[in-house]
Amino acid sequence: MVKWPTRTYEALISALSIPVFFFLDFLDTILCLVYGFLDDLLEEKTYPCCCENRVKQGTVIACTGGEGEISETLHERRNPFRDMGLFRLRKRREVKGEKGFPKATRWSDCDCRFCVSWKGNEEQKLHLVVKEPLHAEIEDPDQGQDSIENIIFLHGFLSSSSWWTETVFPNLSDWTNKNCKLFAVDLLGFGQSPKPSDTLYTLKDHLEKIEKTVIEPFELDSFHIVAHSMGCVIALALAAKYSKSVKSITLVAPPYFTSTKENASQNALNRLAERKIWPPQMLGTSIMSWYEHLGRCVCFIVCRNHRLWEWLLKFISRRSSLHFMVVDMTRHTHHSAWNTMHNVLCGGAKLLDDYLEILKDSGVSVSVIQGDRDAVVPVECGHNVKSKVPLTDLRIVSNADHRTVVIGREKAFAGDLEGIWCSSAVHHEQKKL
Repeated sequence: MVKWPTRTYEALISALSIPVFFFLDFLDTILCLVYGFLDDLLEEKTYPCCCENRVKQGTVIACTGGEGEISETLHERRNPFRDMGLFRLRKRREVKGEKGFPKATRWSDCDCRFCVSWKGNEEQKLHLVVKEPLHAEIEDPDQGQDSIENIIFLHGFLSSSSWWTETVFPNLSDWTNKNCKLFAVDLLGFGQSPKPSDTLYTLKDHLEKIEKTVIEPFELDSFHIVAHSMGCVIALALAAKYSKSVKSITLVAPPYFTSTKENASQNALNRLAERKIWPPQMLGTSIMSWYEHLGRCVCFIVCRNHRLWEWLLKFISRRSSLHFMVVDMTRHTHHSAWNTMHNVLCGGAKLLDDYLEILKDSGVSVSVIQGDRDAVVPVECGHNVKSKVPLTDLRIVSNADHRTVVIGREKAFAGDLEGIWCSSAVHHEQKKL
């Protein structure tokens, strides 16, 4: 039974949240007008924002269904001022500018050498870190490529391949280093990967880039997948598409909430970014997920000026380098993060049941590693996966949250992965007999 002090506390937070978010609704509406004016003034090519319903925009958005579908949370986030018609104060913004060459970045994004380095990538492939097996130390000289285990790592939101290369890669055993080929990518829109402003960052966009960067050029016919947080949604889509090739999939803190397919996207948004002022992390997540223009302000201040903030942090901490998580936090554009949040985390939610059903029927080894103190993706998500796929290997890590389920226990986590890979590889071979 819930204690009365807890009920009172929750009621108080809910009551105080109403006027705060009412003000934020109004502020985001005003910022919509401001950014509309500035974009028209400073950009050679502009696109309508997501404030208006896609039908009212008068623009055609291709919704092909499945992985290519646009999440309704992009255009149907509730805002009383939108319903009052305040957007009519400005003229409808259509796609503008087809002449000449577009500027390297939007005026509100960083244009430093690191952030625009992907512009020189003609094929627009993802940034990829590959760790080859140590062939020189293989005991059996007749060992061929068929015995090599391929592992694909997908990071979470506001992160990069460093999440894996700085934690798992250095802590793997000699056997794994000799017998496994590791692939860690920066997902589209993050890290050093391309961040195009004319992409909607749907699941289909992410899948196509992974295929073009990893699966096709390296001709992978069998592989394991390891993913964290948001990367789990992309990993499930990838595993379902290549269910005959995937030996195992390990989901670390998967954002899987039970819901009807019709309400799945909105439910995911409400669960991941509930409109509450407390705790502070929830308020920050709500602002970045519900308010397109307030979020753009935050990215303008933090991401566009990341070099200044990094210099200040180094100066204050007296360190020559920062933790990779601090650096990765700003390695995106508002457009890439905003669309990925809605089209992958929210839009992809309605497809997860189908993906898990495919994996269950195909017999792919599914493992879930979840911290019992995860405030971002609650522990119930791991149990939800197991209820959908009963043979799921569910591992609840005590006293671990969304970050410390990996960070701080790198050696133990790497050992868990190695055990999963070995057992699933044996199981996969037995299925072929």
